[in-house]
Amino acid sequence: MTPARRPPLSRRFGHLLGPYGLLALTILLFVAFSLALPDTFPTLDNISAVLSNQSIPALLALGAMIPLVTAKFDLSLGYGLGFAHVMTLQLIANDAWPWPLACLTVVLGGAAFGTLNGVVVEFAKIDSFIATLGTGSILYALTGWITNGARIIPGPQGLPAAFTDLFDSRFLGLPVSAFYVLALTAVLWVLLERLPLGRYLYVIGSNRRTADLVGIPSRRYVLYAFTGSGLVVGIAGVLLAAQQRIGNPSVGLDYLLPAFVGALLGSTAIRPGRANALGTLIAVVILAIGLAGIGQLGAQFWVTPLFNGVTLLLAVGMAGYAARRQLRQPRTPPPRTPSDLPKVAS
Repeated sequence: MTPARRPPLSRRFGHLLGPYGLLALTILLFVAFSLALPDTFPTLDNISAVLSNQSIPALLALGAMIPLVTAKFDLSLGYGLGFAHVMTLQLIANDAWPWPLACLTVVLGGAAFGTLNGVVVEFAKIDSFIATLGTGSILYALTGWITNGARIIPGPQGLPAAFTDLFDSRFLGLPVSAFYVLALTAVLWVLLERLPLGRYLYVIGSNRRTADLVGIPSRRYVLYAFTGSGLVVGIAGVLLAAQQRIGNPSVGLDYLLPAFVGALLGSTAIRPGRANALGTLIAVVILAIGLAGIGQLGAQFWVTPLFNGVTLLLAVGMAGYAARRQLRQPRTPPPRTPSDLPKVAS
């Protein structure tokens, strides 16, 4: 019996570069900025600031990733974030609701709005791009109607300290918001990689017809995906309100592009060719490092949107290449000997 031939070194390196290339690039980018800015970049204060500033975009990227698993897009994320952010402050500051009740109401409202997106997409049969853009625009109009286009500013008593501590507190010397991101990543990883729910969602995203033929209730699971996305957006809106403490009706639009950059770029790592939680986390980290580094180097204000736009184009191209490469890979090895051939009953 001849021993199996080992694949060439270049092929083995290529297999590692696909899943872990983005992680390696993240490490190299951090080292490069640390060498260029040794007094400011690799410090605990800078790391804490980056984690705090990028926690909301990270949560929103994870929320955008959930419908992407089913090959759907949720363009209402930015509008939903702004609405949840404004409603939280409206209920606490203006309507004098207890802050836990206000937060719970906003989070459940986000889940309900996500379910509405799923209903419009699945039952009205409207493309997810158009459907979520339409529902998001309606939500943006509601935000303007509630605030009358003005900011919500709490009175002299301010906001409850327990509410602002949801974002401002620290754990193990780091911002607690970073641990929210890690917790959500772990939950989504378990749901998508270790439970039947995730397998069903991935089958739907890869081949909807196959999912229907094997008996997966595709409509129901797509609804689950949009509901989960809305739930995450509601949580992010509550934390954004605790961070900014002033209601800005247009703030959510700034987060839409970074969220999709992170979600799409994440589909090129860990599990190339499909959206996944760990890949999204790595993508968010590399974006955070890049933005922090170019900011400390003294880049102009227009460099940030340029960085996001170029990265989005690269992310879409890399995601498409990873998906095509995955499709080209053989699913099962061909039979090598007559004994490997299937037996046919005579």
